[in-house]
Amino acid sequence: MFKNFLLLFVYLMVLPNIANAQKFRFVEATIGNIQNTIRSGHMTCREIVSGYLDRISTFDQDTKLNAITVVNRNALKKADQIDLAIKNGDPLGSLFCAPILVKDNYDTHDLPTTGGSIALKNSYPPDDAYMVRKLREAGAIVIAKTNMAEWAFSPRQSISSSFGTTANAYDLSRVPAGSSGGTASGTAASFGVAGMGSDTGNSIRGPSSHLALFGIRSTLGLTSRDGIIPLAWDRDVAGPMTRTVIDGAKIFNEVAGYDPADPMTEQGKGKRKKDYTDYLDKNALKGKRIGVLRSLVFTEDADPEITALFIKAVEDLKKAGAIIVDPFAIANFDDHRNTSSFCMRFRYDMRQYLKTLGDNAPIKDVMEVLETGQYSPSAKSGLENFGAGSLDTHPSDESPPCLEFPNHPARNAFKADVEGSMDMHDVDVIIYPSWTNPPALLSRADADYKGDNSQIIAPATGLPAATVPMGYSHGNLPAGLQILGRAYSEDIIFAVAYAFEQATKHRKPPRRFPEIDKVTKFALKNHKGHTLQE
Repeated sequence: MFKNFLLLFVYLMVLPNIANAQKFRFVEATIGNIQNTIRSGHMTCREIVSGYLDRISTFDQDTKLNAITVVNRNALKKADQIDLAIKNGDPLGSLFCAPILVKDNYDTHDLPTTGGSIALKNSYPPDDAYMVRKLREAGAIVIAKTNMAEWAFSPRQSISSSFGTTANAYDLSRVPAGSSGGTASGTAASFGVAGMGSDTGNSIRGPSSHLALFGIRSTLGLTSRDGIIPLAWDRDVAGPMTRTVIDGAKIFNEVAGYDPADPMTEQGKGKRKKDYTDYLDKNALKGKRIGVLRSLVFTEDADPEITALFIKAVEDLKKAGAIIVDPFAIANFDDHRNTSSFCMRFRYDMRQYLKTLGDNAPIKDVMEVLETGQYSPSAKSGLENFGAGSLDTHPSDESPPCLEFPNHPARNAFKADVEGSMDMHDVDVIIYPSWTNPPALLSRADADYKGDNSQIIAPATGLPAATVPMGYSHGNLPAGLQILGRAYSEDIIFAVAYAFEQATKHRKPPRRFPEIDKVTKFALKNHKGHTLQE
């Protein structure tokens, strides 16, 4: 202890100007903070990006958080280009110099895209996913890729055969959920300003809830999935995971909308709002009618502390002017929950994705990995279950057919009952806990998997839902409030989430990942960090 104190004292004596260290704080920084700092001349984009790279190098592997798979060696070059554009007075995109963490199932032409599988560990797609391209066009910088559950199979945890196990940034002995766990923990630890995830049943909202983030699963058809490794194409959705609602809205502005490469977005043509930040009003809860879906709150295995957090969240919503409709019920809810409407199409969808890799595709059929052994033990049952479908026959053409959304009768009936019940009770949104239980221990990820509410309504119905922090249970374990709305009502969801966020200010950073200043960096031991991706 005395030796460490002496080293710090000597360092302070040698560098007396340390008190003038940069005022910009990377921990919890927003896109606005970054851009204002650059515009003011206090820091360059290169210095901003370098700071985030330092955080990844310092913390990710040393703590065994393992959120990051590869770091983008071109990130600083992109930052230099932005600095030059600023110097020349050139136009800047809305997300200029925003360092973004991207889940490892998004195609990136300059970084490998593995989907969590060692079989694709050296797979470089020929181009970017639609959302990655839109982010880059807006001036954002893909600073790194993030670890995920192998093939996105697991909502429980994020383990890949390509890069290993990701921990929860708030408690390294616990799960970040799945499958976007790397994005969630990396964003929570401020390794980037925001992250991108994907959600087939839980995988944006579940990890966001476990890491005190805002995460949104949009209406199926409003956002493109082009260039994202699929799990179930007619349920998959991709989108932002952020520390603030406003950053989520800023990113959503760029990635939402029609994409001819994704036929599902034909449904959403003309239905996106021009600017989702227009709806971010701290008084937006006044007069909003909010339905409390008790059947997803007071469950038999619900953790009492999370139930208490939800009850307090309802009180906070009411104090902010919301009209609480409680009880609220969805017609035929139990019947819908117990009806199987999932099409086993993973093998078929993967076949279509692998074709996009051209002659460089490492495999032609995802089920090849069972023969080669290129999978982790945790993924074996997923491969056997999800891969049970046909390789070349579309699910709608199988016998019996499994009709694709929006033509699936059971899914349409569920959606009609949700929206019909909302109309009958005249509610704007429905709320319930994103999880009714805290993050499980890594050692008991399967045994203690319970309380995952994200799987139940949005994926089958195609309706939009978001999670926003509602507090912490058992000391420091995050819990999320889920907000579900009618189709294409993202504007209302953003408004409710923002007003709740501003009224409660629940988000706090994980203590294990503090600011790195010159003094603390000197005191830290040497870190090997990540090798820049060649």
